[in-house]
Amino acid sequence: MSTTVRGPAIASRVGTVLGIAIAVCFTTGLLSHWIQNPPGWFYWPAHPVWLYRVTQGAHVITGVASVPLLLVKLWSVFPKLFERPIIKSPVHAAERGSIAILVGAMIFELVTGIQNAAQWYPWGFFFPPIHYAVAWVAVGALLIHIAVKIPIIRDALGERQTDSRRRTVLRTAWIGAGVAAVAVAGQSIPALRKVSVIAPRSGEGPQDLPVNRTAIAAGVTDTAQASDYQLAVVSGDVARAFTRIELQTMAQTKASLPIACVEGWSASANWEGVPIRSLLDSVGAPRGRDVRVTSLERGGLYRSTTLPANFADDPITLVALRLNGKVLDLDHGYPCRLIAPARPGVLQTKWLSRIEVL
Repeated sequence: MSTTVRGPAIASRVGTVLGIAIAVCFTTGLLSHWIQNPPGWFYWPAHPVWLYRVTQGAHVITGVASVPLLLVKLWSVFPKLFERPIIKSPVHAAERGSIAILVGAMIFELVTGIQNAAQWYPWGFFFPPIHYAVAWVAVGALLIHIAVKIPIIRDALGERQTDSRRRTVLRTAWIGAGVAAVAVAGQSIPALRKVSVIAPRSGEGPQDLPVNRTAIAAGVTDTAQASDYQLAVVSGDVARAFTRIELQTMAQTKASLPIACVEGWSASANWEGVPIRSLLDSVGAPRGRDVRVTSLERGGLYRSTTLPANFADDPITLVALRLNGKVLDLDHGYPCRLIAPARPGVLQTKWLSRIEVL
């Protein structure tokens, strides 16, 4: 294929779709980061219950779909990357610099993001803050690149595409992006699970639900099954301790809620347990207060999480005792776990030991 196939016509069209995918991926990634590390002004609703499942699924799907688009985009401009002189003007310098930063940041984001979805961490840094920071770098470089290239993009998109070879390249890009999206989408869209060949989570696991962290990995196999287990509920100076039998004798609520993980997989399940609001009422806790939820797990970044007030007061935020009609499996959080609507799975604390009003 002649190198004349390359050029603004391909780069602008593929770049436009890639830009949309990046915008969706960036926005949904911001939401996920803010849910886990909420700024003071941030509010995340508890309903609809599937909201986080959709936003994080879209984050991973658009990220994976961006890979073939980025490859075609780079192919279309590859010869220009080696033009001489390297710097022709200040504007050209800005363009070249933004491209170098953009390409590097995009490759970093896509590679580490896919590795995170597969739970493979060959690097020595903590993934979330670095991924978040580099995302801002990528978007900043993208905006500079677009600003410099607007005249060329406008002219290229305004031209009718008649070259059959370029149309073939574009069709290949769209098909590649579509295949990549479908290949991973099944981990959050059940109807696509059988064709999603690279989806890290299939929906299988104990009680028909995947497990990210087992009781053995968390080091709670003994404490979770101890005969003297009690769940502490604390509000100021008032405290109560509930055995699992006492929790079972309380009024139970059933709810169909998804587990939606930051890696992009999600699965719906039927839960049964005591509304956390009922436990808070038992110690006279006021409504509208955030709650700290702590696990039996002694280590780990997520052994203790904060449940915002709108989730703590929601009637289907449960201290779950049963899953899909059976006693909660040890790997799913026995003797009891938190399950709340529209929350990342990493914040759905398992093996509960303490609930405290803040």
